[in-house]
Amino acid sequence: MPELTDPAAADIAERVVELVLGRPAGPGGVRVLAIDGPSGSGKTTLAGVVATALRARGVSTTEVHMDDLYPGWDGLAESVGLVTAQVLEPLTAGTPAAFRRWDWVAHTWAEQVPVPAAAVVVLEGVGCGSRPCAPHLTALVWVEADDDERMRRGIERDGEAYRPHWERWAAQERVLFAAEGTRERADLLLRT
Repeated sequence: MPELTDPAAADIAERVVELVLGRPAGPGGVRVLAIDGPSGSGKTTLAGVVATALRARGVSTTEVHMDDLYPGWDGLAESVGLVTAQVLEPLTAGTPAAFRRWDWVAHTWAEQVPVPAAAVVVLEGVGCGSRPCAPHLTALVWVEADDDERMRRGIERDGEAYRPHWERWAAQERVLFAAEGTRERADLLLRT
C-alpha cells in the first residue's frame, strides 16, 4: 500500500470511502467496512488511511484489527466466529460490542476491549470477509500482493525468527480463502 502522504493512497482511500458511504447503514445504524486479504498485503495500512479519510469528512469511525482476535498462530479459523459473535452481531443489532484481546506474548486471552459505536466500523484482517461475517458487512475490500513481497514485508516487520509462523499462517490462509471465496465476493480488489 502506498504511504499515507502518497497521492495514490489518497485516491484509493477516497474510492473506498465512497464505496462504504454510498451504501445504507445496517439495522444497527452502522456501516461495516471489511478489509480482507492475505497477510502482508497492506490491509492495516489501508484501514488507517481510510479511517483518516472518513474522520476528515466528519464521519465517526472505529477501527477493529483482527490481530487482536486471533487466538495465536493456529487460530485463524476460530477468529471468524469470534469476530462475528463478539463484534459484528452486536454492532449490527445496535447493542454494545466488545471482544477479548489475544495477548501474543502471554499466549492467552487478555482484557475485554470495547468497540465504540460509530457511523463506520473499519474491520481489517485476514478472515474478516468470511461468509459468517458477510451478512453484517456494508462493503468488502480485498487487498493482495505477490507472495514474495508479502513474506518480505512480514519478516521485515516481525523478524526472521517468525518465518515458520508466517509459513504456518499462510497455509491456514489458503485453506480459509479457498473455502470462503472471499476474493470473488469482494466489492473492490486492490493490488499493492
